[in-house]
Amino acid sequence: MAQAKSYAQWCEAAMIRDQKTGMEAWKRAESSRLYDYRSIRNRLTKLRDKRTSGDSKGLLFVLNEGIHGNMAGMGNDLLYQRAAFGTKALIEEYVTEIGDALEYLASDEANAISEAEKLDFFQRASHCFGRSALMLSGSGTLFYFHLGVVKSLWEQNLLPRIICGSSGGALIGSLVGTHSHTELEGIFDPEYIRFEVEKENGILGNIGLLRRKPISVDGVKELYHRLIPEMTFQEAQQATGFDLNVSVAPVETHQSSRLLNSIASPNVMVRDAVMASCAFPGFFPAVGLRAKDEYGNIRPYLEDRRWMDGSISDDMPIRRITRLYGVNHFIVSQTNPAALPFINREKDPVGLAVLKKAMKNTTREWLVAGNKLISHPAASQSPLHVAATMLGRVLSQTYTGDINIFPPSMLHNPMSLLSGRSSEEALALIHAGERASWPHIERIRIQTHISRVLDNILRQRDALAPQRRPHTSTPPSARPPAHD
Repeated sequence: MAQAKSYAQWCEAAMIRDQKTGMEAWKRAESSRLYDYRSIRNRLTKLRDKRTSGDSKGLLFVLNEGIHGNMAGMGNDLLYQRAAFGTKALIEEYVTEIGDALEYLASDEANAISEAEKLDFFQRASHCFGRSALMLSGSGTLFYFHLGVVKSLWEQNLLPRIICGSSGGALIGSLVGTHSHTELEGIFDPEYIRFEVEKENGILGNIGLLRRKPISVDGVKELYHRLIPEMTFQEAQQATGFDLNVSVAPVETHQSSRLLNSIASPNVMVRDAVMASCAFPGFFPAVGLRAKDEYGNIRPYLEDRRWMDGSISDDMPIRRITRLYGVNHFIVSQTNPAALPFINREKDPVGLAVLKKAMKNTTREWLVAGNKLISHPAASQSPLHVAATMLGRVLSQTYTGDINIFPPSMLHNPMSLLSGRSSEEALALIHAGERASWPHIERIRIQTHISRVLDNILRQRDALAPQRRPHTSTPPSARPPAHD
């Protein structure tokens, strides 16, 4: 597994490991105290019987009893930590059967159910089950790690349609959210990365706080101009199908952070949003945003305001993403230099890991408490207050989700996180992101299968028969702007 050069090689090695350690037998055995296997088996039998017999009304009734990601405890983290590849075969069988049942109901074979009934069911099921989002953290110069994570999910057709990024994560998210499938094939090519890192004296390679040589604002603007097309969030969503979200922080004291996307800010230019999200205070000037007006002309957006690094105030805007898109499952690629030292990777720590976790939590609480003492209103204009406020925002955030992908510990050196990268280092980071993703791929495939099937069914029905769609809610394009 450690020597694998591709996900296919890693899978083969992981399955051999499961055979040698007895985990293959564990996967085949249904019984376990980690989940209610009897309920899963009974429900699987009902669903399969109704589907294979063509009883579409009976199948609809069984499905209406509930489609949940954690049905009978099958979402338990421990079920995905035992084997190197996959989990209980019963869970995988059940999830596959749910998908087959949904596709059967959507087909012409299920003609005992009206189109209106089908649409009502699929909309309700999608709303209740929820969907997944990929969160790309602020990253220093570890944003290449994000690129490896995105590449590995994209190659397996598992990249969520909802992507949110801050700082370096916003840059990588925008590459996906503004380019076609064909264009992404070129972007993920190692030679393209090497070319961009080394192009014009290494602008991309020298992005970092401890830069090897000075980098001009004009050079960064030219880089973003080359990497990100000039389009609005709404245009990007319509062109690619991805819902791109970019977190930005305000420079002004009494303003709140914003989550820019096709719902809350459809006319804002993506390129400006990404530049703002990457503008680390003291090293790159805050950025003003632009938007297209009703005539298609590009003009300033909130002209009197400037925006900066989104990871400072809302690196992982989980609540906002939940509210806007109905997301309840978060895949996090976490490389934030400020967050990594305080994150507990052990799901169920034992022994010394318990002490380590307690020390991290205590250190974080002391820093937060000290920050509150420093952040006295009387010192609101002092540099110390500004720094303390920034620290408080960073420490008080949540940085993890349901599935968390971390870089290797050896990459956590603060100095390396802030310095530029050579093309060799960039490619190594991309590969590290791919490798860090591989152990999570099958879990992601299993846990997102149902929501992906539901989303595909709804997209197909929208495309084939939009005129039959009953009015259920105001479409996103007609909603008034949300003020996040």
